[in-house]
Amino acid sequence: MTFRDVFKSSFLEKAAEFSLMDIALAMVLAFAIALFIFYVYKKTFSGVMYSASFGVSIMAMTMITTLIILAVTSNLVLSLGMVGALSIVRFRTAIKEPLDTAFIFWAISAGIVIGAGLIPMGIIGSVFIGIMLLLFANRKSTDTPYIVVLTLAGDEAEEKSMALITEKTKKSLLKSKTVSPSGIELTVEVRLKDMSAKLLNELLAVEGVNSACLVSYNGDYVS
Repeated sequence: MTFRDVFKSSFLEKAAEFSLMDIALAMVLAFAIALFIFYVYKKTFSGVMYSASFGVSIMAMTMITTLIILAVTSNLVLSLGMVGALSIVRFRTAIKEPLDTAFIFWAISAGIVIGAGLIPMGIIGSVFIGIMLLLFANRKSTDTPYIVVLTLAGDEAEEKSMALITEKTKKSLLKSKTVSPSGIELTVEVRLKDMSAKLLNELLAVEGVNSACLVSYNGDYVS
């Protein structure tokens, strides 16, 4: 074995098969699409606490997926090993917003498509998805549900407050009622007229109403 034979390994031969231009082009395109996904995420975010790290993670996820697909498509044996390696990966991070799941799948799908060389599909598909999310994901509803929580002194205050709620709202629905020696607590789902919170001041002016609280409600949790 000569000194030259030492460097004639299968690893170096496989490394020579890759085109640096193809890799660079795929990564640049993945980065451009990842920037677009990040932009859409920022524009459609409607939560309370914006997480910049999640947006950066989406960008990294797109590029990492592209790199993996480039490696998988170059070698059949490597693809089988990659599937086995990735099957043991487990993610424990809880996703707070349901829409975040869509962005994760979007980033992974874009990375797969670009890595597979289906560049027109990746670009056109991402544009359509981005437009759909910009149009619908951040759409403000004019009929937002709210929850009114009342602490009442007795039955008379309950009748007056419920009559006022029925009169001043588009729709109301009693969600819960708690009775204790100290008084009555009502939880009522309402649709406000003209999105005005003046109803709360009027309820507090009713005799026997000790406290009134108004919170937004999306059907899953109170925020």
